[in-house]
Amino acid sequence: MATPLPSLEAWGLLCLGAFFRVLVGKHRSREAGRQVRERLKKQVAEMKEKFPGFTPGLAILQVGNRDDSNLYINMKLKAAAEIGISANHIKLPNTATEAEVLKCITSLNGDPAIHGFIVQLPLDSDKPINTEKITNAVAPEKDVDGLSSVNAGKLSRGDLGDCFIPCTPKGCMELISQTGIQVAGKRAVVIGRSKIVGAPMHDLLLWNHATVTTCHSKTSTLAEEVGKADILVVAAGKAEMVKGEWIKPGAIVIDCGINHVPDSTKASGKRVVGDVAYNTAKEKASYITPVPGGVGPMTVAMLMQSTVESAQRFLEKFQPGKWNIQYNQLTLKMPVPSDIEISRSCIPKPIDQVAKEVGLLPDEMELYGQTKAKVQLSALKRLKNQPDGKYVVVTGITPTPLGEGKSTTTIGLVQALGAHLHQNVFACVRQPSQGPTFGIKGGAAGGGYSQVIPMEEFNLHLTGDIHAITAANNLVAAAVDTRIFHELTQNDQALYNRLVPSVNGVRKFSEIQIRRLQKLGINKTDPTALTKEEVNLFVRLDIDPATITWQRVLDTNDRFLRKITIGQSPTEKGFSRTAQFDITVSSEIMAVLALSDSLDDMKRRLGRMVVASSKRGEPVTTDDLGVTGALAVLMKDAIKPNLMQTLEGTPVFVHAGPFANIAHGNSSVLADKIALKLVGKEGFVVTEAGFGADIGMEKFFNIKCRYSGLRPNVVVLVATVRALKMHGGGPAVTAGVPLPKEYTEENLQLLAKGCSNLSKQIQNARMFGVPVVVAVNAFKTDTKAELALVVQLAKEAGAFDAVECTHWAEGGKGAVALAQAVQRASQTPSNFRFLYNVELPVIDKIRLIAQQIYGASDIELLPEAQEKVTLYTKQGFGNLPICMAKTHLSLSHDPEQKGAPTGFILPIRDIRASVGAGFLYPLVGTMSTMPGLPTRPCFYDIDLDPLSGEVNGLF
Repeated sequence: MATPLPSLEAWGLLCLGAFFRVLVGKHRSREAGRQVRERLKKQVAEMKEKFPGFTPGLAILQVGNRDDSNLYINMKLKAAAEIGISANHIKLPNTATEAEVLKCITSLNGDPAIHGFIVQLPLDSDKPINTEKITNAVAPEKDVDGLSSVNAGKLSRGDLGDCFIPCTPKGCMELISQTGIQVAGKRAVVIGRSKIVGAPMHDLLLWNHATVTTCHSKTSTLAEEVGKADILVVAAGKAEMVKGEWIKPGAIVIDCGINHVPDSTKASGKRVVGDVAYNTAKEKASYITPVPGGVGPMTVAMLMQSTVESAQRFLEKFQPGKWNIQYNQLTLKMPVPSDIEISRSCIPKPIDQVAKEVGLLPDEMELYGQTKAKVQLSALKRLKNQPDGKYVVVTGITPTPLGEGKSTTTIGLVQALGAHLHQNVFACVRQPSQGPTFGIKGGAAGGGYSQVIPMEEFNLHLTGDIHAITAANNLVAAAVDTRIFHELTQNDQALYNRLVPSVNGVRKFSEIQIRRLQKLGINKTDPTALTKEEVNLFVRLDIDPATITWQRVLDTNDRFLRKITIGQSPTEKGFSRTAQFDITVSSEIMAVLALSDSLDDMKRRLGRMVVASSKRGEPVTTDDLGVTGALAVLMKDAIKPNLMQTLEGTPVFVHAGPFANIAHGNSSVLADKIALKLVGKEGFVVTEAGFGADIGMEKFFNIKCRYSGLRPNVVVLVATVRALKMHGGGPAVTAGVPLPKEYTEENLQLLAKGCSNLSKQIQNARMFGVPVVVAVNAFKTDTKAELALVVQLAKEAGAFDAVECTHWAEGGKGAVALAQAVQRASQTPSNFRFLYNVELPVIDKIRLIAQQIYGASDIELLPEAQEKVTLYTKQGFGNLPICMAKTHLSLSHDPEQKGAPTGFILPIRDIRASVGAGFLYPLVGTMSTMPGLPTRPCFYDIDLDPLSGEVNGLF
């Protein structure tokens, strides 16, 4: 049984009571000990009351398992618990290397929950470790042991209020102060010059105005110097080297030494003595500390006091729950320069600074240069008990070629909430495809003074996630065709010998092969035990080429890959088929990435992706192909969200970029979840849904929120006057041609008619029980009357509020009113609900979306779609959510129908399954998953400066 540790009161009284042995009654040691204890407990209680959820944190890092270190650490942990400090003991093995210790220190330095941090000395490691390097690695603001060179330097120059003092000297000063004798003007002698006691004790006495002499074992006139001391502090490490007769009568003697000397009367054969001959010294000293039981307990007390002081300094600088973030001041210009010029005019903060500002730890970051980083999923695990912030989704009216500015509004809103209203706020946006970047659309970083920067990093490779998806997707495609080829050209036994080869005379199933056997109902693990029939079932996927739904992908707009023939080489022995390339962001793997909530979840989703059907009508999955583990390996880094920043210095997660037609068009669940924890209960996470509210927002609610379990608080619906005029019947526009006068001159009648689309989209959002704030993205051609009309009609349609915004020209300043409206809306009840129950039949779910969201009177399933309903229901996929793939340019299936059409029949020509992602996607009309290049692509304007290496051109 472990020896019980002394209570806080006990060690306080032990220290002071022993110190006052000479005049114990006069100085009331019991009362003094109680004051030490009560002061610290009271301070901690006040912190917790003023800042609910806050607790001072102390970390003790130990290397090895020395018994004396364990004893000291237990005393510290006990003391911390009684005061109310949260103490964390980190114990590394004695095999730990210097690099491992430094890595641990770096992590603790960056942890905002740790306010005091000590490294228990000595370091008990089998490996060579530089102790000074280790102590100097501790962040000075957390170095409550006061051992770092920074704190020692501050002490030596007298900056006592801006440093931590080593605990033993600090405890000695506390003992001296309890005597009531003034230090100022006294002659003090310190014996010993160690960095832990002697040297800092000298400095501390000096800056308390004593005349100080430092002596040591080599001082030739040691007895003479001791005899002059009014205050004597001994820390030489030599048993009873200071004799009682040397001591000046009435002196204060502090003995810091702990030495063992032989003593046959003790069971251990030795006893503990100090550096002062106590029995003779106590006859001359007015006050003296005994050994043991003198300075040691007070050292622990001072460690606790320093930890409390560090927590107080933290609270003075950082308000718990509030980020201490450096915002960038924009220098606005009129006319507004190009996006790339604005982006270049702002110097981004180092991304590790952004990470620190929002509460991410150093070991949770993987830096990709100075302006972007990946965030480890361990951050979500660390923050799992933190409350979520407010969840805001930005969507828009039905898009037009004139643009509504959803991305710009998303960034403008977070800049307003953060840099202007000083709220914790994160933007979570999709990563753009390089296809549109070099094609017709250009970049997707926002625009004007509301951008993610650096925009060229954002719009190009970023951290390689899309390339990882390309590699993973095409590995599956290769596996599909290769498997068909090998099954066509080999008999069962030959296939079996290659799939389960003999290695050194031993055959063994891999883990993924055992899963396939179990799926087939074969509960065997010995490869030699399978019957011929079982071997046949195992080796033959028997894929029907006509049912293959898995295509190859490329992150480039290339219309000539929309239909290709593969297998033309003579080596493929006549096996060829018609196939196609899609753009990478349309890959199911992109949707899987966006909807996964952990590495394990992603691996499961990757494994259940259906690539085709067998000739027996059974689904063939990537797990059947044996490729699941390889896909997970290719995607292991892509699953980590990418951290960037806005022009005004607010944080942004850029992660995943699924299409908003054949997929759900939203950024990743993981980015949202981590951001919601980081912003805290009163903070905001603003994410953007692709296309209009009828597509991206509907899928955000019915698919993303269904899988993530997150519940939105506010919908921000973006509209522009000129886009609404087009919905009212305005003429078509052509890129590069001046806008018709209907869009540049006031036309309230046309605008009012087009607001039918706005009203319908407000109705769509409210259908899910979430308050709607309309952001009217203003252009210089808009008149006051037009803007006022949109605001009026939006409110009449049921919007919580409608606000004019000028964030493109003014950055966050131009979206402050929108941010305030979002704040107010977030405080109202959100009665979120899904549109449909997934248990409903597939046709009923499609009909609900068509009628409730689009305004259709009914749906019509073409024969191929009807066959798929039957097939997927039979295969067990009928309970998946629905992800409608239709034009984004109209609420209907006809892109020419603007406004809010009703009474139409929605044709469903086909239905496909993204089983890994977790939805069925009905195809409405025709659409391409491989865009083409326009006559004049964006790449005409993009170039590289060979001298500076900068990307030039218009994104």
